[in-house]
Amino acid sequence: MPKEEIMELNSNEIQEILPHRYPFLMVDRIVECEPGTSAKGIKCVSANEMQFLGHFPQKHVMPGVLLIEALAQVGAVALLTEEENKGKLAFFGGIKNARFKEQVIPGDVVELECEITARKGPVGFGKGTARVNGKVAVVAELSFAIGS
Repeated sequence: MPKEEIMELNSNEIQEILPHRYPFLMVDRIVECEPGTSAKGIKCVSANEMQFLGHFPQKHVMPGVLLIEALAQVGAVALLTEEENKGKLAFFGGIKNARFKEQVIPGDVVELECEITARKGPVGFGKGTARVNGKVAVVAELSFAIGS
């Protein structure tokens, strides 16, 4: 079977794949996607985002759980662009070995990458990495369940 071509997606195209909408769509652009294998995206962090009203008002820091969600959304794009998964949903199945190494603050451009490492039927596993200015901010192992 020939390898599928690598694609890029803007925010409107991402919304055709993922059900997430403001304020929960955490990926602004997919810069590279090999369906079923991996995806790379970016998240431009702005002080105007809702989470900064309370996390933390005196020192804005992007919540780690939202960075994990951004990684999961990139992984979901990798899975849902595969022909047999188009039109389906990717549910977050779990997180293992998450490590937070750098703070992410407004003005940062977060480079998100998720590589699908294993598949068992409708369940997929991936390794996610978020970087800011070339430094690893977050790493985690993620699992997904494909459903309708």
